[in-house]
Amino acid sequence: MDNALVGRSPGQLMWRRFTRDRSGVVSAYVVAFFFLVALAAPLISALYGKDPTTTYGLNDPGLLNQYGYPVRPNGGISSDFWFGIEPTLGRDVLTQLAYGIRTSLLIATAATVLCVLTGVLVGVTAGYAGGRTDYFLGRFIDLLLAFPAQLSFIAFTPVVYSLFVSPEKETPTSLRVVTLILVLWVLGWMGLARLLRGQVLSLREREFVEAARVTGASPWRIISRELLPNLWTPILVQTTLMLPSMVTVEAGLSFIGVGILEPTPDWGRMFANGARYYESDITYIFFPGLAMIVFVVAFNLLGDSVRDAFDPRTRR
Repeated sequence: MDNALVGRSPGQLMWRRFTRDRSGVVSAYVVAFFFLVALAAPLISALYGKDPTTTYGLNDPGLLNQYGYPVRPNGGISSDFWFGIEPTLGRDVLTQLAYGIRTSLLIATAATVLCVLTGVLVGVTAGYAGGRTDYFLGRFIDLLLAFPAQLSFIAFTPVVYSLFVSPEKETPTSLRVVTLILVLWVLGWMGLARLLRGQVLSLREREFVEAARVTGASPWRIISRELLPNLWTPILVQTTLMLPSMVTVEAGLSFIGVGILEPTPDWGRMFANGARYYESDITYIFFPGLAMIVFVVAFNLLGDSVRDAFDPRTRR
């Protein structure tokens, strides 16, 4: 019988360590579930028989009382409305939540991808090139980091709207989505770029990089074959931390009225409505609040598990 040892690649070892981490695996399933809900929102709506824009409470006089709140207890939860109905308008909460997840994840995922690509490009370029390139890129990063993040999001978003639509006209939802992605991108990539710059500064002096230079390898080959494989850990960890942060920022902008507005479903808009209704109907804000907490915690735990899988020396 052949008892020869079978070698495993670094990727196989990483995957094995990750699958042994129960919290990481559960978090990955939770995150995948949210993305599946976002993708399947129209199918869920069709199977469920409700949509996020129909005002069921106004169409059926028996659903809302004279003050605009659900007649049935627990926010109107019933066999017809599994998560209840929205006060005042009587829209279905389940489909509002499913489409709200879709909107928030679309914006956050697009902004995160752009931030990661920009952070990798700028950070690796600054760290590898050094000299004046590093100096000017470093000062540019410092300049952008000097802007208070939250205040900048609030201040710049309406400015970008006004560049394309006059103040007296309603801003189209598509323009709001694109604007949010652009603002989150422009103000969100600097942290990753600075981190990767520091990593590349230490890696470019290592023996394997010097050996590649001696053999006549081009800068692109050195970056793609020698540097980037050693940067996957910080890139993936920062990505798993960045995306839930983008979700909360986007929800916050919608909450204060500079993000996605009615009638487009959005997590932040649901929080804004729930803040008005919570004294008389706390159930409405319960489901989006719970979904937001579960999503952010799951993504953070997933980031910790990915970090531990890539670097077995770390311990939580």
